[in-house]
Amino acid sequence: MKVLLVEDDKFLSSILKTKLEQAGFEVTLAMDGEQALEILKTFKPDLILLDLILPRKSGFEVLEITSQDPQLEQIPVIILSNLGQEKDIERTKELGAIEYYIKAKTSIDFLIERIKDILK
Repeated sequence: MKVLLVEDDKFLSSILKTKLEQAGFEVTLAMDGEQALEILKTFKPDLILLDLILPRKSGFEVLEITSQDPQLEQIPVIILSNLGQEKDIERTKELGAIEYYIKAKTSIDFLIERIKDILK
């Protein structure tokens, strides 16, 4: 199973990538929204794990673009962000995100279990 991890925090992305790979996932990392969209032109992940506050293009912009692309809109997107406002959560759900987790309140192990459940 392939995961596109879109996270600009080097420390967190390194931990997430390692843990996902240990759980058996093939992980491709994008450090900003523009890079994520470039990768999606040739790489079709089974799931996208997306931060919202990113350089160059935000997670919201990435979601808007993927939700309008018939090839990409089928890919489940999980948001992992520090934004916890209800309006942000609602907006991502409207754009097609299936789940939303706040970084500070979500353990990596829990997140990996959710990803496994979704991709079963």
